[in-house]
Amino acid sequence: MQITDWLLQYIDQIETLKAQGKYRESKEIVERLLLDYTDDYRLYEELCDIFLFLGDHIKAHDAITVARGLNPESATGMYLLGYLSVTQGNFVEGIQLLEQANRLFPNNPEILRNLGWAYTVTGMGDRGIFLLKRALNIAPEDPLIMEDLAVALISENSSIDEAEDLLRRAGKEFRIAELKALMHI
Repeated sequence: MQITDWLLQYIDQIETLKAQGKYRESKEIVERLLLDYTDDYRLYEELCDIFLFLGDHIKAHDAITVARGLNPESATGMYLLGYLSVTQGNFVEGIQLLEQANRLFPNNPEILRNLGWAYTVTGMGDRGIFLLKRALNIAPEDPLIMEDLAVALISENSSIDEAEDLLRRAGKEFRIAELKALMHI
């Protein structure tokens, strides 16, 4: 077994732990692996993702900066940095990075969701809604996509009924009145 195959097994284990909400355990594994494999960009990408889940955007940014230094062509690295850029209000850079990630890793619903949201909040609602609908077609049960698409539809005064249906499906019925009040509907 090659070292990369061995590391991929650990990365799968880390992904499983993250999916179970065990971020601290997954972080411990990554940090232990980084002691021996300091030049593997995937470990820094995993670390970035873990820090995002833990709400530490500064450490997430530091980790993705190292990952991108090791492999600037990684679609995952572009996605993570694009996501961070959007959450920090740097929409131009975020959209550019998310577009690049989408070209390298097309039809990824998470990339499309964040790209669609970024376009929506920058005033390009039609493009945002298109991308969010594409993401929902790929991952029809994803509540985050449903919620983002619903908010985009309401903000564009596009289809209030469709937005309400999406919020109900996402388990976010309580947001319907809140969003209507914000939009004066």
